[in-house]
Amino acid sequence: MKKFLIVNNPNAGRKKAVQYKKAVVKFLLNRNAEFKSVEIDELDRNLIEQFDVIIAIGGDGTVNKIIPYIINTKKVLGIIPCGTANLLAAKLEIPSNVKKALNVIEQNKISQIDTLKVNDKFSILRLGFGYDSDIISKTPQSLKNKFGYFAYFLAGILFALRLKQKKYTIFHDNKKVSVLATCIILANAGNMFKNLVSVSKNCDLKDGLFDVFILKVKNLLMFFFEFLMILFNRKLTNSKAIYFQTAKLSLKNDFITGHIDGEKKKFKGDIEISILPKSVNVFSNSDIC
Repeated sequence: MKKFLIVNNPNAGRKKAVQYKKAVVKFLLNRNAEFKSVEIDELDRNLIEQFDVIIAIGGDGTVNKIIPYIINTKKVLGIIPCGTANLLAAKLEIPSNVKKALNVIEQNKISQIDTLKVNDKFSILRLGFGYDSDIISKTPQSLKNKFGYFAYFLAGILFALRLKQKKYTIFHDNKKVSVLATCIILANAGNMFKNLVSVSKNCDLKDGLFDVFILKVKNLLMFFFEFLMILFNRKLTNSKAIYFQTAKLSLKNDFITGHIDGEKKKFKGDIEISILPKSVNVFSNSDIC
């Protein structure tokens, strides 16, 4: 019989996680399942080794903290979406309704999905620098608590008014790219708002590649034009933007601030990024990830 570990983020989803936890506990009790419940800060490798299924109650940040413990193992991740964005859950077509999300776990349909390794960290969605990082990592938690995902839209308008270019040197597939850029996005999963808006409709969590988008323009109108071209899946490399797919990339930089799956990260020195194919098992409601 499978053993379940509930990992709860009590601050997620405007503190709905406490209610969701009760629903998960009831679900497991009704099935006479063996389980234990902990908060996200109590998680450690020795604890997680004792369980077969890890149920994450929270958002993408909660999932990101669990990934290092289950990568390249037989353990299966179940997601109860309860965060600001819940982008991975959306990509896997896991409903935001807690009962329906639990039904996905009960159906026992398991997908093996790719993960990004970023130096000694892991990303299951995307990482970003420049404009993308400012939106994700600098939006105040108080604003997210009040407006939910719409807070990122408000922050996006604000940070677009002060675009800054930074020099990046990138190595991939025996190529060197030196560029002044306002925004860099490296995406394993491209969706940015549920499954309605994406930096790449073709981003596939199972293809062993990640998508790279580099926006060079500083002019506000041209920046939004190029960004919209990405969102509408017109990913053409030109004088203002660069797009490509790869399985490995090095970014040379002395000091840079970015985000990994929505969590702010300060990088010092070179950044090595590579794909780990089909490295995480997750309950999914989707045939096409």
